[in-house]
Amino acid sequence: MRPHAQQASRFRHAALVALLACGAGAGGLAFLDRDAESAPAHPPVIVQGDGIHAGMVFIPAGGFLMGSDHQLAQANERPAHKVRVHGFWMDRHHVTNAEFRTFVDATGYVTTAEKAPEWKTLKVQLPPDTPKPPDSTLVPGAMVFVGTARPASLRDYSQWWRFEPGANWRHPNGPGSSIDGKDEHPVVQVSFEDAQAYAKWVGKRLPTEAEWEYAARGGLEQATYAWGDQFAPGGRQMANVWQREREQASPAVSAKAGGALGTSPAGTFPANGYGLYDMTGNAWQWVADWYRADQFQRDARIGKTLDNPAGPSDSWDPGEPGVPEYAPRRVTRGGSFLCNEDYCLSYRPSARRGTDPYNSMSHLGFRLVKDAIRGTR
Repeated sequence: MRPHAQQASRFRHAALVALLACGAGAGGLAFLDRDAESAPAHPPVIVQGDGIHAGMVFIPAGGFLMGSDHQLAQANERPAHKVRVHGFWMDRHHVTNAEFRTFVDATGYVTTAEKAPEWKTLKVQLPPDTPKPPDSTLVPGAMVFVGTARPASLRDYSQWWRFEPGANWRHPNGPGSSIDGKDEHPVVQVSFEDAQAYAKWVGKRLPTEAEWEYAARGGLEQATYAWGDQFAPGGRQMANVWQREREQASPAVSAKAGGALGTSPAGTFPANGYGLYDMTGNAWQWVADWYRADQFQRDARIGKTLDNPAGPSDSWDPGEPGVPEYAPRRVTRGGSFLCNEDYCLSYRPSARRGTDPYNSMSHLGFRLVKDAIRGTR
């Protein structure tokens, strides 16, 4: 790699140091609350979209316990607190490559990863005294999971992630990769800005964090996973995540496997109680809220059920060395095909993390929601 390209990679990686391979520090371990009732009193009725809401399902209004109080839950998931959400429509699955291509073809939209990074969006993720790099080093590209040749220490995720010039939604793993034949896979390598642009075009919006978790739970109160308390009920795999049974432990990628793992087509695994696919696993999902590591503590101190919360007005995350604690972060939810039992278990409804809104990654996509008609609660 040319020196300038190496420098660009270093700067981009430094700026995005808070982005974890599968949410370490925000995903954490799974919890099993054996005292929690994980079966709904009344099983949800799946209401599929009509001509106006094609490809969506209706999520009825209701209250739930958001977050987790289990001893193994991460600090940013605590405490469980009462929330009520209004009824809304949600996409049954991630926005796919085919759907995103239709948007790009119709509008000529250019994604964040396809443009040279702007220094103003990078410097806020770095210590205040970081000098501006030469413009020649700021090249279009995105963060790509490359894995390692053998098991490695899980303390340094820079070993298995790198900034790849030329990586974007059409080429998720770099210029040599393609989405040909993957129309039904989730679109990835999209920033928060990209997701917002697509949402505006289709007349929808990103879900709030409360809406997302309520929908992900599928009517189950405080269940470990979106489908219940057992990871693989009856031996059945329920989500696209990194399995223990693979030849090598995360983040090592078997050479004979031909490279890193990836997304699966939408609908490959069973839907949850609301008829939603891949709410956890497959690809992380942008949601609308700013991310604060202490947001659930702040919400709980209010001492009453929160009605349709829209999240905080700013970001705060003191847990990333070298990154200003007030650096902009948006919430991402759901985990991805890289999450695993050894490193993180972010494929749980309560797991959460914060992500630089201008970052694009090879395991990060989105789905959208639409408000219900006026008066539906």
